[in-house]
Amino acid sequence: MPRTLSPAARIERSILSDFRKPLWRPFVRGIKQYKMIAPGDHIAVCISGGKDSMLLAKMMQLLQRHTDIPFETEFLVMDPGYNAENRQRIIDNAALMEIPIRIFDSSIFETTKIAERNPCYLCARMRRGFLYDRAQEMGCNKIALGHHYDDVVETFMMNLFNEGRIGCFSPKSYLSRKDLWMIRPLVFAPEKEVRKAAAKCGLPIVKSKCPADGHTSRQQMKEFLLQHEKDSDGFKYRLFGALRRSGIDGWGYTGKSARQKVDK
Repeated sequence: MPRTLSPAARIERSILSDFRKPLWRPFVRGIKQYKMIAPGDHIAVCISGGKDSMLLAKMMQLLQRHTDIPFETEFLVMDPGYNAENRQRIIDNAALMEIPIRIFDSSIFETTKIAERNPCYLCARMRRGFLYDRAQEMGCNKIALGHHYDDVVETFMMNLFNEGRIGCFSPKSYLSRKDLWMIRPLVFAPEKEVRKAAAKCGLPIVKSKCPADGHTSRQQMKEFLLQHEKDSDGFKYRLFGALRRSGIDGWGYTGKSARQKVDK
C-alpha cells in the first residue's frame, strides 16, 4: 500500500518536481549567482502571509536539506495589525507547510492610519525597522525577503517614471548601521509561477488590510507592464536585461549566465 504523504511533503514534492524549472531553479540560481548564503549564516526569513513570502519560507527550508552549505533559519512574522482572521490564516498556512514561525506584534497599521502625509512610505520604513530589530534580537546576520522577478521590473520602472532615476533594490545588500545583509532569493522567479505554485499548494493567501491596496503606484505600474507585455511579448524580459546590463545597485552583468532567459 503506497505511503500517504503529509500536506507539507506534497507541497515540497510539487516545488521540486512540478515547479522545478520555473521556480526552484531560478531560486537556486539567484542564491548561487549573488552568493547570498555562506556557511554559518543565520537567516531571518520574513513572512507577511502573502504567496511570495510563504513559498520563500518553504523553499529556504528545503534548501537546508539539499545543500552542503550549513546555515540556520528563523521564520519571522511581523503582525502590523492584522485582523484575527488573517492572523489565523498565517498560522494555519505555516502549520500546513510545517514552518515553525515566530510572530511579533506591532501597531504599524494604527500608527500609519493617522499619518497625513506619505503613509505608504512611513509604513514601509516602520516595517523595515521592526524587521531589522527582531532579526538582530534572534541573532541573525541576514534577512531573506520575498521580492520576485516582477517586483524587480516594477521597481525599476517606478524609479524611472516617478523619480527620474535609474535604480532598483539589490539582490543582496548590506545595511551597515544594523550590520545585516538583505537577500532576495526569488529575483529570477516570475510572479505568475509563484502564483501557480501557491494555488497548487492550496494556500489561502492573506489579503492586505492596507486601505491603499489596489490603488497604489505599484498597482498602476503592474497594469502598465501587463498591457505592454500583451502588446510586445518579452517586454518585461528586455527591461530586466537592461537593468542587469547597467550594472547598478549590485546587479552586475556576468556574461553568459546573465543572459539566460527567465521563463515567461
